[in-house]
Amino acid sequence: MAFYVYIMTNKPHGVLYTGMTDDINRRAWEHREHVIGGFTAKYNCEMLVWVEVHETRESAFERERRIKKWERAWKIRLIEEANPDWRDLADALM
Repeated sequence: MAFYVYIMTNKPHGVLYTGMTDDINRRAWEHREHVIGGFTAKYNCEMLVWVEVHETRESAFERERRIKKWERAWKIRLIEEANPDWRDLADALM
């Protein structure tokens, strides 16, 4: 089983949300469809712009917590290193 740390946004350089899941397809769909209320629904964070795979839940959890504490500029750099066009990566998953 794999675990994922991911970043969602509402538009390139927009609001950023960092999360963790064991099912990236389901979770991206939940964000897109606003299945679960909260931050991402409030700010329409429907674009999956960054994903990182981890072998253990603990590793993913630690990485998520670390990234959540980062400065915004660091998160943007992380996204742009892997996804310079800010494509919605969920399109390739679905």
